[in-house]
Amino acid sequence: MNFKQKATLALAVIALTASNLVAAQTTLLNVSYDVAREFYKDINTAFIANYKKTTGKDIKIDQAHAGSSAQARAVNDGLEADVVTFNTSTDVDFLASTGVVAKDWTKKFANNAAPTSSTMLFLVRNGNPKGIKDWDDLVKPGVQVIVVNPKTGGNGRMAYLAAWGQVRKKGGTDAQAQEFVSKLYKNVPVLAKGGRDATTIFLQRNIGDVLITFESEVVSVDKEFGAGKVDAIHPSSSIVAENPVAVVERTVAKKGTAEQAKAYLNFLYSDEGQEIAAQHAIRPTNAAILKKYGNVFKPISLFRAEDYFGSFAEAQKVHFNDGGQFDKLYTVK
Repeated sequence: MNFKQKATLALAVIALTASNLVAAQTTLLNVSYDVAREFYKDINTAFIANYKKTTGKDIKIDQAHAGSSAQARAVNDGLEADVVTFNTSTDVDFLASTGVVAKDWTKKFANNAAPTSSTMLFLVRNGNPKGIKDWDDLVKPGVQVIVVNPKTGGNGRMAYLAAWGQVRKKGGTDAQAQEFVSKLYKNVPVLAKGGRDATTIFLQRNIGDVLITFESEVVSVDKEFGAGKVDAIHPSSSIVAENPVAVVERTVAKKGTAEQAKAYLNFLYSDEGQEIAAQHAIRPTNAAILKKYGNVFKPISLFRAEDYFGSFAEAQKVHFNDGGQFDKLYTVK
């Protein structure tokens, strides 16, 4: 074998080794809701280091974000997510109904497969020029409210249910809640597609006086737009918004990534994962870590969807399916 042949063979061996190394590195795709980008960037960095330390193997995590319901439809239509991390259980239930995730997905991980939660609050412009303090201020004349379309994003569904439920919590009837929510949406100049789109409308397009969004968006806004652009207003009551997770059985069966996908979602329950959640103003389920971040999570009277709507599935059917309560009270502008 001459020198040229030896060199060619050596290059072929190097190329084969490189290709085997690439093949050996597992890549997971986490398909998630709109305002969780920064949170999962930090989770992914921590998980990759943890996975390497505990298994000796490399792993890569890709992430995709949009309105939660739009993401659920994309996964159902073939987007090869290994895991989904959403902000309402109805989006995971939809994937369970079509066989994309396990029917008993809520039993696969602790706390009904919800490692974290959030709630809805108000972001107002610095100094709170309209003096917004609670829900009743949102239906006053001249107040423009920015909110996500509940048909496309869990953020929007949670805002709607929070607005409806707070009337019930004060002793109001469903008829009074409907009247309040109708007034609220009359003050909505444009519906956003997802949580990040809503923030962009509010801060970049400078539309609206108040943004109803997840508690965690305060941290994201400060990081992206600079501290001092908005004030966070905690209303007297709001809804518990659990963040459910699931392995996408269809994808992991095809790719052979079930073990890695499960490890990734379990990491969200670890002390490190829960600390990262708290740092992003996402409420951890770990009581000790939640207490540690008491300065972040202000006292607020919380209620659950089950208290006034039966379940999220029932709320979906009554309020958000085509022809439901939302369609009756809101006319697209």
